[in-house]
Amino acid sequence: MRWEVLALALVVGAANWGFRYLPIRFGLGSGAEGGVLARFLAAVGPAAIATLFFASALPFVAAGAVLAPALGTAAVLAVWVWRRSVVLATLAGAVAYAGGFALSG
Repeated sequence: MRWEVLALALVVGAANWGFRYLPIRFGLGSGAEGGVLARFLAAVGPAAIATLFFASALPFVAAGAVLAPALGTAAVLAVWVWRRSVVLATLAGAVAYAGGFALSG
């Protein structure tokens, strides 16, 4: 493994840890319900998920292999709307992704 990749992984891991631990450690999440800091902290999670989704989907779209990610995403959304369960939605997305990957060859 190249040292640049390891250094990048450590920096990203430390930033991720800091975003999750420091607000709890310093009681920053217990502010006013509609305050600026509370809204910022509430937006970090969905923003991180959206960033990871697009970063993982773009290589497939660029290569023209959209069946597996499209099926996985559709399964996650459908099961989430149906059952409101993160666990079931994640499992359904993984199974649908694997099925789409197998179908696309």
